[in-house]
Formats: sequence, structure tokens, C-alpha cells
Amino acid sequence: MTQTDIPSCMIVVPCLNEAAHIGALLRELRPAAERLGAVIIVADGGSTDGTRTIVADIAAKDRRVILLHNEKRLQSAAINLAVARFGEGVDYLIRIDAHGGYPADYCDRLVEEAQATGADSVVVSMLTSGSGVVQKAAAAAQNSRLGTGGSKHRHLSAGEWVDHGHHALIRISAFTAIGGYDETFSHNEDAELDYRLRQAGYRIWMTGKTQMVYYPRSSLKGLYFQYLGYGRGRAKNVLKHRMIPKIRQMVPLLVFPVVLLAAFSFVHWLAAVPLLLWASVCLGYGFWTAVSQRKADIALAGVSAMVMHFGWSVGFWLQLLAPRPQRGVA
Repeated sequence: MTQTDIPSCMIVVPCLNEAAHIGALLRELRPAAERLGAVIIVADGGSTDGTRTIVADIAAKDRRVILLHNEKRLQSAAINLAVARFGEGVDYLIRIDAHGGYPADYCDRLVEEAQATGADSVVVSMLTSGSGVVQKAAAAAQNSRLGTGGSKHRHLSAGEWVDHGHHALIRISAFTAIGGYDETFSHNEDAELDYRLRQAGYRIWMTGKTQMVYYPRSSLKGLYFQYLGYGRGRAKNVLKHRMIPKIRQMVPLLVFPVVLLAAFSFVHWLAAVPLLLWASVCLGYGFWTAVSQRKADIALAGVSAMVMHFGWSVGFWLQLLAPRPQRGVA
């Protein structure tokens, strides 16, 4: 592909308090931006840890790097704002997560796949990796069927048309035609957008030519609140589009009711049996994974899976049962 054949692109990085990662990430992205003739827009939600200073220093030396203030603080709002400000006349939006790692040719492969397939959106597999004990255990859980229910974008793909995947590249004309991200979604905005893309007749391609690495939360508390948000987001999707959850999503829905049921074990011990069965499966999985892979530091993968299941289930039920505003009431 010659320089004149390369479609115009913009690379958007939503972030908040990512001082530990943003400098290295921009060093990785700048050569790709140069090759593609793209700008890199860091849409910051009001960081207080020095992120903005790091980006501003880089932007002062590289005209392709732009610091954009995202006053709404949400990732969905960050992308929408960047497209509104800089997307006119641009072919493709490439979305980059600040808390991830990417191959040097990541952006190039995305553009090539979009051109080769004619896809309106190119999504990628998301593999999870960690460094500390808790982070490694969370990564092992998130890379497993126990933790993700077999979600396609959590495993390597050979290339296929899909309903949803980890957002990487979107044709801006398609993005704007359906109204961009729904900014009422703090989580799961990507799946919600993918639903509207498909309903409007646009096509989503999961590439097998590249993938990204995600670095999970390094504490069980952080992991819980992350999946609490995911559960809320999925429930909002179900309510907005009258969708029926998939079987892999229905199973963890039972976790919160099972935990509540166990509270009545003082009435009869059988009330605790479902909870004990769930815990045994998760903890047994963590132990088996550690032994089979000969990695003692991922023995807590079962605990991480339990935290993920419980947070997701609590979030879903809280959102599903929350009172909703009455329409047409003065």
C-alpha cells in the first residue's frame, strides 16, 4: 500500500490517571501515526496524577499528538468528542485503550484489514496479562472460559465476521450515521454500539492479523468494581434493546441470588449447597490451572473468577431492578 493509497485515520486514546502507561503508549503509537498520516488524540477526563503534563510535553514536540479535555470523563464521551472535533473528512477511527499493550504494526494491520474485507468495523482479540500475584490471577481468569464464558474476543481468532468484539477500528461514516457511542453507558458502550451497527446493516470483522494485550486490575476490590460496572452496562443493553442475554451471560446472573440464598442456610443447610458448588468449581479451576501450567502464582485465578462473577451479577441485578424514570410525566 503506497502513501497515496492509505485512507485517512485518527487515533483516539481515552484516559484518566494513566501516568504510568501513557508515555510508553504514545512512544509506541507515534511511528504508526507517522506512517498513516494520522493524529493521536488523547482525550483526558481530568487526570490528577501527571498524565496531562506528560501528554502536553509530548504534544509540544510532536504536532501529531493532541491533548483534548473530556469534561464528561466517560470513554464513550471521549470518543464522541474527538470525532466531533477532528473527524470531518477522516475515513477511520482507531480506538486505543490506555491500559493496554499493542504490537508495533497494530494500526497498520487494522487499516489493511478494513481495506481488504470492506468491514465497517474491525475488532480484535483481547488477551490479558499481568505482573503481580493478583493481576496474574485475574489475567488467567479473564483468559479462561470460566471467567468470560467463551466470549470470542477473549480468544485468538483466525478472522471471521462477528456480532461483537473489542473495539479497534470503525469507519467514521458508519459511526456518525448511527449517532456514535451512547454516553449514558459508562460500561458496555462497545457492545451497545455494535448492536446498532448490525441493526443498521453494517458489518463487523474480527481480525486474526493482530491483537491487543490488556492489563487487568491489580486488586480484588478494583476487579469487583470493574465487573460491577460491566454487569450494569449489560443490563442497560438488555433494557434498551429488549435483548435476551446469551446463555454464557445467564449463568453468572445466578451468582448473586445464590449468595443471597446462602444467607438462609441457618434455616436449612441445603440453602448453602449452590454457593458451595459454585465456589468449589471456581477454586478447583484455579488449582487445576496452576498445576497444569506449573504456575503457582495463578492459583488465585478461581478467586478472581468468583469476584468477577459476583461483581457482574450484582451490577446486572442492581441495574435491572433499579427504578426507571417515568416517560411523559410532567
